[in-house]
Amino acid sequence: MKDYTDLLRPDKGQDATSIILTSEDDFESFVKRSKPMVRSALAAQKFKGAIGEYAIIPACGDDDFHVIASIGEPMALNPWSIAKLSESLPSGTYRIMGDAKEASPPKLGNALLGWILGQYNFDQYLSEKNEDGPRILLTHEAANIGEYCALASATSLVRDMVNMPPCDMNPGAIEKLITDLAKKYDGNVNVIKGDILEQGYPLIYAVGKAASRDHAPRLIELNWGDEKHPKIAIVGKGVIFDTGGLNIKSGAGMRIMKKDMGGAAHAAALAYLIMTMNIPVRLSMLIPAVENAVAGNAMRPGDIIKARNGLSVEIDNTDAEGRLILADALTKSCEDGNEMVIDFATLTGAARVALGPDVPPIFANDDDMANAILTGAKQAQDPLWRMPLWNDYFELLQSDVADMTNSGGSFAGSVTAALFLQKFILHDVRWAHIDTFAWRPTPKPGRKKGGEALGLRAIYQFLKNEYVAK
Repeated sequence: MKDYTDLLRPDKGQDATSIILTSEDDFESFVKRSKPMVRSALAAQKFKGAIGEYAIIPACGDDDFHVIASIGEPMALNPWSIAKLSESLPSGTYRIMGDAKEASPPKLGNALLGWILGQYNFDQYLSEKNEDGPRILLTHEAANIGEYCALASATSLVRDMVNMPPCDMNPGAIEKLITDLAKKYDGNVNVIKGDILEQGYPLIYAVGKAASRDHAPRLIELNWGDEKHPKIAIVGKGVIFDTGGLNIKSGAGMRIMKKDMGGAAHAAALAYLIMTMNIPVRLSMLIPAVENAVAGNAMRPGDIIKARNGLSVEIDNTDAEGRLILADALTKSCEDGNEMVIDFATLTGAARVALGPDVPPIFANDDDMANAILTGAKQAQDPLWRMPLWNDYFELLQSDVADMTNSGGSFAGSVTAALFLQKFILHDVRWAHIDTFAWRPTPKPGRKKGGEALGLRAIYQFLKNEYVAK
């Protein structure tokens, strides 16, 4: 777990380089208010006030400098407004000022998170690492430092787990990570493997049985919290690598399938946030961890498997495996009496076709819960978009020889996947499913190409609203 507590510090008047924020709309007025030396420096650096631009202004008679940066509307800061600064500025200590001596520093809020994450690197496999020192930000929002550092650590955990090659981020590695996390927070872990079929998890077994013995399928369960608190379950899809099984993917389609355990990474990161911020719940976190491999004993199209809850599933496509392992885990979470179940999964390409890489769809069986989650997403500036559990489309999952198939074909793929999962949720359990991408195909400030947390902060904010604010 990355520790970012040194990147944000309380502002107690220590020496620091000033950063002055402006915006496109205010740029001309800002220039007129500036000293001639500043105007000349801005002109020399061709600074026009466009969002994301910054200029370094030498101080008179000293080697020090200050920074002028354009972030859009200063009163509408988002998590990434100052992330480019923390990526690009020289190492050192900074504070953000108003653009006049009498102006109060702007309230940064979520932008503090971007300052930290702008300095994220996944470099453990590089022989030459970035040796730049940290960019430290002084802030008057000292009460929020701990939470933003925790959010940054959780986000980095998702990124690290997804970026890790599958040879190192395998079912055993996920088990060890969760075990270490539980020890730190006095939780307990139960792992079912080896005899997983005999213990009643036939779908998890079917997906993972073709993997090597070292990567044997397992169900990892972490329990934490006071038993008197409301019981909630977080479930994460943990397919450490997805070949597609016998319905094998193309080489291009398989290239980034190390990210198919992104749901497990989100679940682990959310569990970390719940525990480190001491959200008053009784947490059960479940990760079915498998490798969808190809071998002589691999699951076949046409196989019929009876799930943990007794429903029979005809395998239409072995590349629709994530919903199978989630089905057994969701059944277990309902058996345990949880009042709420939330699952994260890199489940369908259809979700990306519908909403692109940045906005995960959310499905929920309870309107109040869905609206509350969307409120949390807006507060956290971590977008989600509700999609319908359109029951008429369940006909696309019909089988002539079983209760249902595992794939509904090309129409409404993310909806039929969610409808499949809903069959494993008890009617009185509030449930939400986030079909996250867990990946960023192109870099943006504070967000490098590769593994990414999408929906994590939204659900964390929802849980805070649900169990802390009340």
